[in-house]
Amino acid sequence: MADFVHLSRDGVSVVLDCRGPSLPAIAHWGAALGDVDPAALTLATAPQPIGFSADGTVRVSIVPEQSAGWLGHPGLAGHRDGRAWSSAFEVSEIDRSGVAVRIDGLDRDAGLSLAVDLELLPGGVLRARARLTSLLPGTYWLEHLMVFLPVPDAAVELLDFTGHHLRERSPQRTAFTHGLRVRENRTGRTGYDSAYVLCAGTAGFANRSGQVWGVHTAFSGGARTIAERNYHGHAALGGGELLLPGEVGLGEGGSYVTPWVYGVFGAAGLDSLSARFHTYLRSRPHHPVRPRPVVVNTWEAVYFDHDLQRLTELAQAAASVGAERFVLDDGWFGSRRDDTSGLGDWHVSADVWPDGLGPLIEVVRSLGMEFGLWVEPEMINPDSDLARAHPDWIMGVGHRLPPAARSQQVLDLHNPAAYDYVLSRLDALLTENDIAYLKWDHNRDLVEAGHPASGRAGVRDQTLAVYRLLDDLRGRHPTVEIESCSSGGGRVDLEILERTDRVWASDCIDAHERVAIQRWTSLLVPLELIGSHVGAPASHTTHRTLPLDMRAGSALFGHLGIEWDLSRASPAERDRLAAWIALYKEVRELLHTGTLVHGDVADPAYTVTGVVGPRDALFALTAIATSAAYPPCAVPLPGLDPDRVYDVRPQPPGDAPDGNAAAWGAALPWCTPQGVRLSGHALGVTGLRLPVLYPDRVLLVRVTPTEVAE
Repeated sequence: MADFVHLSRDGVSVVLDCRGPSLPAIAHWGAALGDVDPAALTLATAPQPIGFSADGTVRVSIVPEQSAGWLGHPGLAGHRDGRAWSSAFEVSEIDRSGVAVRIDGLDRDAGLSLAVDLELLPGGVLRARARLTSLLPGTYWLEHLMVFLPVPDAAVELLDFTGHHLRERSPQRTAFTHGLRVRENRTGRTGYDSAYVLCAGTAGFANRSGQVWGVHTAFSGGARTIAERNYHGHAALGGGELLLPGEVGLGEGGSYVTPWVYGVFGAAGLDSLSARFHTYLRSRPHHPVRPRPVVVNTWEAVYFDHDLQRLTELAQAAASVGAERFVLDDGWFGSRRDDTSGLGDWHVSADVWPDGLGPLIEVVRSLGMEFGLWVEPEMINPDSDLARAHPDWIMGVGHRLPPAARSQQVLDLHNPAAYDYVLSRLDALLTENDIAYLKWDHNRDLVEAGHPASGRAGVRDQTLAVYRLLDDLRGRHPTVEIESCSSGGGRVDLEILERTDRVWASDCIDAHERVAIQRWTSLLVPLELIGSHVGAPASHTTHRTLPLDMRAGSALFGHLGIEWDLSRASPAERDRLAAWIALYKEVRELLHTGTLVHGDVADPAYTVTGVVGPRDALFALTAIATSAAYPPCAVPLPGLDPDRVYDVRPQPPGDAPDGNAAAWGAALPWCTPQGVRLSGHALGVTGLRLPVLYPDRVLLVRVTPTEVAE
């Protein structure tokens, strides 16, 4: 076996110190090192062996062990009736294949084997996972298994995320001090306030500056993501599944596999980290490649008020402005006239749809749109035919039900009968109807989610069953697209995105709130996978009233849709919306293949978001508050080629907020149809002077290389 392994791809190097017999440690994860001598590198960066837990240098292996002198958070915790609580794996084999490596370890005394996979994906994304196998009779009770990725001493600040329903992925920063920062999610889904991407970076790292290392735990159930710095001089980020008591007991030959933990290094701020995530996601063979269709969703237009005539009028209005997909939301099945009953009864309601969904689908298809449908297959209302027939299919502990949430409980999909029922009903819906899209919702946390027959905790089983259900359904209907929705943005992670084509970022489509929600969702997820809708003039979730240009301008930077009763919109509003949709269709290839960038703006009242492609770029200059400065500052347009010369012009229909380019006096000299011509270097350094904007206004700027423009 080699003493060192050096993996390198797309500007990233990972050096493994495999000088056993214990598990390898990562000696370097970061910028590409070129033709480096790994032995010399490790020698040059090894710490002085000072400490009291063990003589010599204590290494942080990929799965840290106390047997090596590590007294930080253990990579593995478990036991056999109180024994085998501390492991000491010795490497038995290291198998390298290109930019992937498999490490096999064995602890004969504990009766455990461990296999760790690491690979560098397109974009330089590192991912790792571990498989633990019990080799002895009896039961090994696993408490947790995590993989760790070390970060250098220069990483002194942490960024992670909090949030709640209607305000998902809200950033928070802390100093990366000594001790353990643990972000646990116990909601049974990815969660509103998960760590999402836990980042460690150099002091003051920003959108375009500083080095950043980030990890994402790709699991849609319980998860734990940590950052630890200890007195040994080690700092690391780690991730794994959060297991409930008794969820994993390994009999002889039984195995447990961790979720993938994704690690990304950004050499030039958060944008460089995002670019690597986006490059990887776009490289996947199942990544959506067809133009992302303009969606109209019925929820905030009609809620539960399903009526063929009204929905026909809505579909006609949607088609007239350029919509390409019509999604019928909640209320089409069983007794579902409100949110208190019917979940689980996945049959088209004869009361509301006496002729089935066919008449509406025919209308939608005749207007040139695809038809989509809302479902929530993992949930059940106690007031449903299914619950009355199979109360034993409802997750709980013993004979008590968990507290209700939104009048619903969780259907135990680990139960084969319940699983088969749901799969058969969804399969029938997709077979019997021309449905191109499912909006797959999940509207409550998993509280006391146990298997009713055994009483054992079942969050892990439920999560894996959902993955199987999606896989089985996609296998039967490979052309159907699926959106991951969970009370809005409650299930956004890379494992659910292995099975879905879009995420719903938030139930809040207030454009003011969406600026931040979509910015931070896009730290991990590229724009083409983020649902972003134009809502009604007055937001249903905040009651804030915003102009159409702000609502459409924010929705443009995502997978654009409409969630507004257009049948009641004025002709002028429809015409204006149609202009925005026409622009979306013109630029969606750029938005969904280009590089997403964000300016570091001195004034917190403004944001700069852009997408840069090889032939042009589009930027949104957004006022999110009233500025303390007057006149406004100049803002950079980042990400352009510094050696190219560009024509810079306002982009209709986002060229004149409120229809008036000079709302506060004379227009700026550059803010005209002629625009200005500057180098990419100048635009990135000095940028453009902002016009005076009212709060919650957006100005679009199109940037085209002169050789393309001419």
